Amino acid sequence: MQKNTADWHRADIIAALRKKGWTIAALSREVGLSSNTLKTALSMPYLKGEKIIATAIGVPPEEIWPSRYAYRNFRPVFPKTVI
Repeated sequence: MQKNTADWHRADIIAALRKKGWTIAALSREVGLSSNTLKTALSMPYLKGEKIIATAIGVPPEEIWPSRYAYRNFRPVFPKTVI
């Protein structure tokens, strides 16, 4: 999977969380996870973490990580075979 330039930068995600009064560690603990668990979503796909972070920021996860969701929502179209 290729990194899309439309994905938010890690620093932008952290800044958006800070504007809402959160740190990654505090948000992780608030939802009952280990302090470092949500850091995973900043560097690699982690569906649960992405949704938690996006909810805290107030935007859909597809807006923060469009390349990850484009990949997840991809449905191949197979040609119809003629019999």
